[in-house]
This record gives sequence, C-alpha cells and structure tokens, in this order.
Amino acid sequence: MRVALKFAYDGKHFSGYARQPGQRTIEQELLDLFIKRKILGDAKTSCFRTASRTDRGVSALGNVCAFDTACSKEKIVNQLTEDTSDVFIYGVQSVEPDFYPRHATRREYRYYLKRNDLDVDALLSAVGLFTGEHNFQNFARVEPLKNPVRSIDNIVIVEKQDFLILDFYAQTFLWNQIRRIVSALEKRGRGVLSNEQIHAALEHPEQKVDFQMAAPEPLILKEVVYDFSFEYVKDYKKNLQSFENRIIASL
Repeated sequence: MRVALKFAYDGKHFSGYARQPGQRTIEQELLDLFIKRKILGDAKTSCFRTASRTDRGVSALGNVCAFDTACSKEKIVNQLTEDTSDVFIYGVQSVEPDFYPRHATRREYRYYLKRNDLDVDALLSAVGLFTGEHNFQNFARVEPLKNPVRSIDNIVIVEKQDFLILDFYAQTFLWNQIRRIVSALEKRGRGVLSNEQIHAALEHPEQKVDFQMAAPEPLILKEVVYDFSFEYVKDYKKNLQSFENRIIASL
C-alpha cells in the first residue's frame, strides 16, 4: 500500500530538508522515525518522495511525503501522529501506487514580512506585476534546462501587528522564487525600486538583474493541495496554529 502523510516542521532547527551526511535534516528525521516505528524499511525500497524540498531555515505547515508500506493507516496514525518539538505529522491517506507528491494541483506559501517603515501602498502597487504567467529568470534560481516560465494564480496580503503576511498561490514555484519576489517587493516599499524597474525585469529576462533574496526564516510552506482529502488527527488545526505561532515568535 502507498500512503501520503501531511506534516509540519520548524525549519530553524534543521540544516535544510534533504538528507546530508552528518547534518540534522527534516528528511532524515522523518526516515529515522519511520524506520524506528517499523513503518518502512528504507527510503529506496519504499519509494519515499516529498512534495517540496524547502530551503534551509524555511518551515512548513502542510508539506506532504509518500511511501510504500505494509502498515495500515490506523497503525501509521497511532505510531506517527504525535506532536514533537520540531515535526508534527497530522494527516494520512492511502493513495494510488504511482502517486508522486510533487504532482500537486496547488501550492501555497506564506511570508511574514516585517512592516518597519515600509510604504505599504507602494508595495501593494507592485504585487499585481507578479501574478499571471511570466518568465521569472530574474526572480528565481533557475537550474540548467529548467523552464523559467511559471504562473502565479494570486498573491494575497494582509496586515497583522508588525507584519505584512504575503500568501502566494500557484501550482509550482521555482527555486528561491518567492524569496526573490519578496525582496523586490520590500525594496519597492522602501522606495529603492520602482514598478517600472520590476516590470522591466519580468518583461526582459535576457537582461540580467539581481534584486537579491529575502531571508528564509519568515517563509512557510502553508499547504500542498491534491484532488483528494487527508484524514486528520483530532485538534490538528489548533495544534497547527500553535506551531505557526511558535515559528513566527522568533522572527
């Protein structure tokens, strides 16, 4: 049987997501837990895969992994769905044998940008430049042979206490894309960049510009959406809110 798990983690306490020799990573933490609880034998034979490999310092409230196992969903829930200090597994679902979690219908990211002395109206005036389909060569770390064209469905911004909360919605994102967009928006809010400069960087990707990259710690993978629902543990929403509060408390 192949199962998918939904989980959250505080990225500040790990050296990134992917396994690295001698480093504490989220992927290794998950695999060690699964092997210890006899949920799977190893990553290769269980075809362990993840929806998103987040950067070092980035957290998640709704990442997803999948693997093959002989265990029932009930046993997995009983063995794994417990709130730990840094990782919280809270959803499970049986999936098709060929399910690959990277093939999601939508991803949602959240960035907590400190307001400081930003001109919020100026920043908001630039948000719409990034929605729709664009070549994001100047706003991502594009790997060789990777298509830099992506479509952002929506960017929603709300003000809360000392933060501007930026929620990004798209099927897929490029490496570092959100952090580079946020950096450009933050510079627009400080008056360092104009809308015309941002528009030109999008319209002329062949003309290389670098608006730098925002810090990773305020970025959270909020949700990964599929065409099925997960079965969730009791009070998971309350626990997730506490988890998010803890993540942003140190920002």
